[in-house]
Amino acid sequence: MNQNIPIDSTATNGRLIIFSAPSGAGKTTIMRHLLQHLPQLEFSVSACSRPPRPGEVDGRDYHFMSEPDFRARAERGEFVEWEEVYPGHLYGTLWSELHRIWANGHVVAFDVDVKGGLNLKRKFPSSALAVFIMPPSVEALRQRLLARNTETLEKVEMRVRRAELEMAQAPSFDTIVLNDVLEEAQGQALSLVSEWLLGGL
Repeated sequence: MNQNIPIDSTATNGRLIIFSAPSGAGKTTIMRHLLQHLPQLEFSVSACSRPPRPGEVDGRDYHFMSEPDFRARAERGEFVEWEEVYPGHLYGTLWSELHRIWANGHVVAFDVDVKGGLNLKRKFPSSALAVFIMPPSVEALRQRLLARNTETLEKVEMRVRRAELEMAQAPSFDTIVLNDVLEEAQGQALSLVSEWLLGGL
């Protein structure tokens, strides 16, 4: 499927698409594919307290902020959900992002970690589609993370251990997409989301 579906603000308002996966499973690549083909989706930019990686842009990839600022915003109730994914590295979803996207008449599209995805699904049980992107195996995930060449071996192994726990959470999502062959996973995800937007799910 390679069609763009027209925007209907009355149908999209208040709805959310949640894509979650272990780090390195390919959820960001699949989400970018959906955003290219479904104009009613708009990406929700998460906030985080880690420093930007090379090439990352504040406000596009993440809303980067210091840990004290992040915690202060959390205290003020500015986050829909947030968590400390790794020590000192906090990630969360700002209410302001959701309100901005819904005001545009669009569906909020999330690319979040597994715990964040489940938190969002619990908050919006009837208006969200939660999709888990499953890697073909733990070893395949390890090789993908190593191929990135952006982190130490110790950090890669830390992510792999976390991924094993996260993969056990897959049944808690509405549906699972296996990302073994990327093009097939992209096609399956596009079909699933398109049907859901049209009321087919």
